[in-house]
Amino acid sequence: MTNLFMFEKPLGMRDTFPDLYEIKDQTKKKMEQAMKLWGYRFIETPSLEYYETVGEASAILDQQLFKLLDQQGHTLVLRPDMTAPIARVAASKLLKEEAPLRLAYSNSVFRAQQREGGRPAEFEQVGIECIGDDSVSADAEVIALMVSVLKEAGLEHFKISIGHIGFVQELFTQIVGTEERADTLRRYLYEKNYVGYRQHVNELALSSIDKERLFRFLQLRGSEDVLGEAYALLEGGKGLGALEQLKDLWSILKDYEVEKYVKFDLSLVSHMSYYSGILFEVYGENVGFAIGNGGRYNKLLEKFGKNSGATGFGLRLDYVLEAMQVELSSTLQQCVLFSDERRKEAIGLARDLRNEGVEVVLQNWKGVGDVDEFTKVFSNVHFVVGQDRKGGETS
Repeated sequence: MTNLFMFEKPLGMRDTFPDLYEIKDQTKKKMEQAMKLWGYRFIETPSLEYYETVGEASAILDQQLFKLLDQQGHTLVLRPDMTAPIARVAASKLLKEEAPLRLAYSNSVFRAQQREGGRPAEFEQVGIECIGDDSVSADAEVIALMVSVLKEAGLEHFKISIGHIGFVQELFTQIVGTEERADTLRRYLYEKNYVGYRQHVNELALSSIDKERLFRFLQLRGSEDVLGEAYALLEGGKGLGALEQLKDLWSILKDYEVEKYVKFDLSLVSHMSYYSGILFEVYGENVGFAIGNGGRYNKLLEKFGKNSGATGFGLRLDYVLEAMQVELSSTLQQCVLFSDERRKEAIGLARDLRNEGVEVVLQNWKGVGDVDEFTKVFSNVHFVVGQDRKGGETS
């Protein structure tokens, strides 16, 4: 072992200390229970997948994939997201014609970092996939469930931005004419580079009317009122169907009584190329990134040979905790501090407390340096000691 790497970790990897682990575990259990109550069943997939299947289908940039070779020479990847592996399982093993699948997950994913930048290369995703339902009702269910999950986790202040990739594609294609030019505009939107977007539009060989349409497009944010403005920007085409879906979605979300948590942002796009319809991001206070995202991804199932509707969401557990601004504090455990001559009595007392659901540390006083300092971290200390304790004290 070299001194250089003795205490170092690979780029982007993190240690989780006990206090944070406890908070993460409790929060995750609350989120998982909320998903179970909506009828979603948990699934696990392997950490390693084949690059030619899940790696290529995941839509994560190739340079962010952790790759390795197995003994047969096949290229493997550490799973970069959960949606692609679950789509693989659903298409090959689970998907039936009778009823949609409602699947949930809570696992780590891995994305290589080119430089530290404070971004983890391994993080936990908690989420769901609704596979086999192509209706707007399914999109609304997924969004309403995400609201429920975040509230159960303890997050009160958050907002979900909703868009539709079909509307963006249709509008851009109508105005700039080619998919390549539309991709350039979408890239500015994904990067949230609105200054660059405006500069690029000004440089395009377009009429002043079309440029104004592209500028007005950026203002399509708010409640259902923005849909009327969006209709005015289109010249017919498939984009009208996208707006009708969003109109229906808003109506259903009102039935779920979650409309105060959502807003439309029709300029919303994603780097995930498999999104095919309604998509969304959720933002919490005190976090500069989306703490979760999701949407309809029918195209992904096609890569695995199935023609089926699918939608879902994924939440970053670390970002959710950051948005909650949780305070780390030691768990309030109890301690039984004992001497050798009363060891059996102490073990019995600790057993009785544990049977009552109390977290108990059983500690021989000989293993403690400063007893007073040691006992400060516990909510209650039971002294079971005799004459062999330092100083001859008994209890």
